[in-house]
Amino acid sequence: MEFNALKAITEGLLFASGDDGITCRQLSKILEIIEPTVIHILDELKSDYDRTDRGIMIMQSNEVFHLTTKPEHSAYFKKLLETPQTTKMSQAALETLAIIAYKQPITRTEIDEIRGVKSDRPVRTLLSRFLIEEVGRKESIGRPILFGTNKDFLTYFGLTSLDELPPLPDHADSDELEQEADLFFEKFNQKMDIE
Repeated sequence: MEFNALKAITEGLLFASGDDGITCRQLSKILEIIEPTVIHILDELKSDYDRTDRGIMIMQSNEVFHLTTKPEHSAYFKKLLETPQTTKMSQAALETLAIIAYKQPITRTEIDEIRGVKSDRPVRTLLSRFLIEEVGRKESIGRPILFGTNKDFLTYFGLTSLDELPPLPDHADSDELEQEADLFFEKFNQKMDIE
């Protein structure tokens, strides 16, 4: 294998090893090359990272090598940690959350039918933010997963129960439902801006 390719793979392995780091012996085994070649690759990478236009460096602790940030940039990393993260949810995720909140327990297929589009990604987003959860399986063909809101959803929106959700109009069409959901869940994105 070409040296530059080995160098690139080594860099990737250093990154992928994260906080655990990786040893010369491990790199040698994975790359199927002798340890002196691994040391040469690591020395070249160290030299590359020593340039002022690079933000990372290789740190060696005992026999273990890690990728880490440069100490001279620490003030910027501190600012990053102190900066509040604003991560608004997409319109699709908000619509999906509203549908689940009002129609739970509900399957992904039923959500798709109401929205008129696939809802895989919004459901994954809501699961990753712990606003919904799997609440069982529907007794039908294929036993699809049922989704519902959880305690975190109630806590986040300051509700003690789902009965406190604003009522939907009796004869609402899809546009009205969307407007109701927008008004209620607008609070969600405003709260995300404040935090």
